[in-house]
Amino acid sequence: MSRPIVATINQQALRHNLTVVRQAAPASRVWSVVKANAYGHGIDRVREALSATDGFALLNMEEAIQLREQGWKKPILLLEGFFQPEDLQLIDRYRLTTSVHSNWQINALASARLAAPVDIYLKMNSGMNRLGFRPEQVNGAWQKLRALSTVGEMTLMAHFADAENPQGLIAPLQHVEQAAEGLNCPRSLSNSACTLWHPEAHFDWVRPGIILYGASPSGDWQDIAGSGLKPVMTLSSEIIAVQQLQAGDGVGYGYRYHASAAQRIGVVACGYADGYPRHAPTGTPVCVDGVMTQVVGAVSMDMITVDLTPCPQAGIGSAVELWGEQVKIDQVAKAAGTVGYELMCALAPRVPVTVI
Repeated sequence: MSRPIVATINQQALRHNLTVVRQAAPASRVWSVVKANAYGHGIDRVREALSATDGFALLNMEEAIQLREQGWKKPILLLEGFFQPEDLQLIDRYRLTTSVHSNWQINALASARLAAPVDIYLKMNSGMNRLGFRPEQVNGAWQKLRALSTVGEMTLMAHFADAENPQGLIAPLQHVEQAAEGLNCPRSLSNSACTLWHPEAHFDWVRPGIILYGASPSGDWQDIAGSGLKPVMTLSSEIIAVQQLQAGDGVGYGYRYHASAAQRIGVVACGYADGYPRHAPTGTPVCVDGVMTQVVGAVSMDMITVDLTPCPQAGIGSAVELWGEQVKIDQVAKAAGTVGYELMCALAPRVPVTVI
């Protein structure tokens, strides 16, 4: 028998979330972002459920090739572009769209010998100061690329640092307008937050990521409570032991929790080696037999301990939801001082995955 922990991927929820995206941005085409192995959900597990998307966006060439070899015919966008000039041969062979964010990439395209022109997303630095050309540099870079026989269709691309803020796009969109002046170009600007909350930034292509998987771009589940989005990943396990504590008894490594009175504690087969956040403190929500309760004491490699006071009927074999429908992944992440993105991506290889 395997350990009772399992991650369940709900393909119907994924299809539904893509429908929510299309309703939010009805005039735009959709890049479904599947980087980091589809945010920990597994590209192989989400490809069919997201087959109605207009394209997939990711980082790794290997994942792009995997999609092509599995029969994906629609566009694939490399969000960070290529890393070596030699990568252009694979981009050409597999007909990928690549972002361009640096002059060396323009020079590589100028020197490349390709079977056909490749489509380009010119990356603009909107003020986030990671990748891309500054607004005053965009026109020059655009013209250089447009003059190359190796370049096909071109789109202006940007990413925003503070799209969760209602005022967070005012200055960045001004930068975009400055950069795009006179270009009359297609644009792809919107991440998940923009897709949900900033229709003025939708333009030609939106690039939803975290919302496809049913979590909030802001990290606050309440921000998407009325959106209709559904959690795609559920992490569940069971109680494998019960301890009866007396007042003053400690729990777990370092005795970070002490019982103030007689108390039943459930031991759950889940720990940080499964991807549960090690820094989740006492009070982190968990659901046992459909009843909300909390983690108590330190998270260890293979186990966590939970308070069974609210669920006196619970015992060995009781079902535990670590996150999913009842316990939102954003709630767990907030308690642990991180974000839902990290918890999804941190799901460990040793956790069995079931697709429904």
